[in-house]
Amino acid sequence: MRTPLSIAWHRKVANWLLLGLCLAALGAAVAVLLAVLGYVIVQGAGGLNLDFLTNTPRPVGDSGGGMANAIVGTLILVGIAVVVGLPVGIGAGIYLAEYGRGRLATVVRFVADVLTGVPSITIGLFAYALLVVPLKSFSAFAGGFALGVIMLPVVTRTTEESVRLVPASLREAALALGVPRWKVIARIALPTALSGIVTGALLAVARVAGETAPLLFTAFGNQFWSWSLRQPIAALPLQIFVYAISPYDDWHRQAWAGSLVLVGLVLLLSIGMRLVVRRQRYGG
Repeated sequence: MRTPLSIAWHRKVANWLLLGLCLAALGAAVAVLLAVLGYVIVQGAGGLNLDFLTNTPRPVGDSGGGMANAIVGTLILVGIAVVVGLPVGIGAGIYLAEYGRGRLATVVRFVADVLTGVPSITIGLFAYALLVVPLKSFSAFAGGFALGVIMLPVVTRTTEESVRLVPASLREAALALGVPRWKVIARIALPTALSGIVTGALLAVARVAGETAPLLFTAFGNQFWSWSLRQPIAALPLQIFVYAISPYDDWHRQAWAGSLVLVGLVLLLSIGMRLVVRRQRYGG
């Protein structure tokens, strides 16, 4: 018969074992992340200079040049995607968390889960048929729209889960004081769940910032400066793809530098949003 001492010992051993497995999984994930980042930094640092950040691509066969237009184009495309995807995704997530009990909510959740697994190139074809063909032109707006659609399911589901984690006692206390339901959501649920919502938004932005396939059918790419949302526009993923498959060593070097810039942009965006959320939470 097992004694209380032996039972406690077995529980401690099981706890240590599971904790060790979790730490090993964490170490493996961090090691892979650091290996990827380290390799990109080592390969891309050599091609990163002022000329790369301020000039447009040179003609085929000429060395030098940069990806300034692609950097700006990526920021424009991600900005359009945020305008398209975040309001709709956050609104859908709030609806599912606060009101989603019927058949409509089940359909919305199912569609969001299906969209999560749809290949990005399929969404690019959808944006091509919806915007490029009727307008008879590739455009920055079509590219941003495609990226915004990719963001939708991630933002929707993370917003729903974040709002659901808000304690029900907070809602009940506000409702008991006569506060309208919409004010409870706007003044209590959303500020409390803000950290989780921002995390979901950053995950969505990080995913779409490196997408190439949808942009091949929508933004198309551009070797020159372009500020018009109705014209083809350059983007870092497109430029990296073109340079990576080229036979020129200089373009390979610039492709690695572009990869480093893309990773840096996502990192700076993540740090900036975290600082803003922390400042709002602790009152500046």
